[in-house]
Amino acid sequence: MKLSATTVALPHLSLVEQAALLADLGYDGMELRVRRVSPEARAKAEPSAWGYHVNDITPENFAAKAPEIRRVLADHGLALAGVASAASCTELDHIRLLVDGAVAAGAPFIRVGASAGFKPDGSQDYWQIFGETLAGYARALQISRGSGVRIVLEIHGNTIHCSASLAHRLVSHFDPADVGVIYDPQNMVKDGFETTALAVQLLGPYIAHCHLGGHRPLPVTEVDAKGTAQWRWEGCRLADGLYHVPTLLTHLQRIGYRHFLSIEDFRPGDPREKLRDAVAYLRSLETA
Repeated sequence: MKLSATTVALPHLSLVEQAALLADLGYDGMELRVRRVSPEARAKAEPSAWGYHVNDITPENFAAKAPEIRRVLADHGLALAGVASAASCTELDHIRLLVDGAVAAGAPFIRVGASAGFKPDGSQDYWQIFGETLAGYARALQISRGSGVRIVLEIHGNTIHCSASLAHRLVSHFDPADVGVIYDPQNMVKDGFETTALAVQLLGPYIAHCHLGGHRPLPVTEVDAKGTAQWRWEGCRLADGLYHVPTLLTHLQRIGYRHFLSIEDFRPGDPREKLRDAVAYLRSLETA
């Protein structure tokens, strides 16, 4: 079992500090955030998961920073698990920069999303987004194919690929050597859950990476005007989450999964303690 963590959740640390933390806690790799930062967020220079990062790697400087990334990870005995990017499949210049950087840094994949999100109110047209995304992925593959870098689609809420079967509906049009899926049960407990055995068998060779984190529903004391109970979702320890992680590990093992399990934990608090708890829990399952 190869374990990594996303640096999206480590905005206050430099690359060296991120690598040192993960290596000290016994992780095997790093999922590296490579994203553009708005001028407003950059002007504030206040680190946050979705804004400015001290380890400020963007698509534009990724290739130039690749030798430093390789050196730091090697010095700490870590592999580059993949790239936590935020490109749409229609942003071909963005994808080209990410592929060039990923090749230079030795990353196995870049994360590329659909042409648009999908609002829960249904105000967007699924079929339009689906068609745009298929066409976008086909064009993106003209850039990435042959580079050794896979384009991956993350299962995520408020998208047209919020479940294993909906993600498969997109990626099945392409060779799994070129395109993959980030299996993310933390997202699916809220939107898109399907039976783990079924989902893992369906995706099979398309599963290129896994995200793990804890979420659970909690009842809100108020009810709506009709008396219907209201619920909210909160982050929690991986072991306390709604999703049953041991079941996932069993079925990943059955399909011969050899890629990373990557921790995503965006709760407030000391990242060292959160990451230590997650790695200890997963290692305990490995030896059970």
